[in-house]
Amino acid sequence: MTLLALDPLFQRHETGAHPENPHRLVTVQQHLEALGLPNRCAALPLTLASDEQILRAHTPELLASLNEWTARGGGRIEADTVMSAHSLDVARTAAGTVAEAVSRVWRGDDTNALCLVRPPGHHARPSDPMGFCLLNSIAIAATHALSLGAEKVLVIDFDVHHGNGTQDIFYENERVAFFSSHRFPFYPGSGERAETGSGPGLGFTSNLPISFGTPPDKALEAIEREISEFTNRVRPELILVSAGFDAHRLDPVGNLGWEVEHFSRLTHFITQLAAAVCHGRVVSALEGGYHPRKLAESVEAHLQALLACDAETR
Repeated sequence: MTLLALDPLFQRHETGAHPENPHRLVTVQQHLEALGLPNRCAALPLTLASDEQILRAHTPELLASLNEWTARGGGRIEADTVMSAHSLDVARTAAGTVAEAVSRVWRGDDTNALCLVRPPGHHARPSDPMGFCLLNSIAIAATHALSLGAEKVLVIDFDVHHGNGTQDIFYENERVAFFSSHRFPFYPGSGERAETGSGPGLGFTSNLPISFGTPPDKALEAIEREISEFTNRVRPELILVSAGFDAHRLDPVGNLGWEVEHFSRLTHFITQLAAAVCHGRVVSALEGGYHPRKLAESVEAHLQALLACDAETR
């Protein structure tokens, strides 16, 4: 089945008037429940990431700093990143839940998974929180997959912002390949074509910068072509997706002119590719998307594609 993590606990990361706020997930949950989609999924239990899991992707200094901020009750820890008293527990649960999804999909208990968690994670670097992100859930999940015996994992990041944190964590790692399509030039300023990895990881990072104003269909053609070529070269045993929906044309933070159907098309493409190379194993985790209604509709389309893949592989 398709696993789904959707729980009010993720609303406890309180951020005030920040664009990354609990209302995002409230709207998504209401929309999915109105359509009965959670009933078609297997509920994924919440799991707290251990220190050991976190420290495979982050430094002890980052974890110590987050613990110190928690002891103070939170605050603004970086230019656009805030914590409340419960934020670290929520972030640990987000990372641990994505890792648990990896365990179940890797074992073959379930076909694929969607983890509707927050805070997002793909900007969190080895030693630094950044860009609304505290812990890098997708990176922690990828290292967890390696600990289970996976030899090669692919992370696909289609958030409108470059996943600089994930790239930094795996830049010299040949076992976790990273593909990112993103608006460029744009925050966080990284993700150029020339960034392809270093040392043992050379050639295992692939970036596709997309200029603002590029027609969405043209962008998708390029994304599909490059993901296909990269995946067929890497031959992953598991695909992890950093699913950001802030390329939508109404998104107040991102915007590449995309509509809901573009996210649907891309997700169908990824699941078909996964079916061909890694038995359909896909674990997706929510990143950005800041127009609540369009986020909800885009997540619906993303989930519908995962469900369709599950039905096809039974």
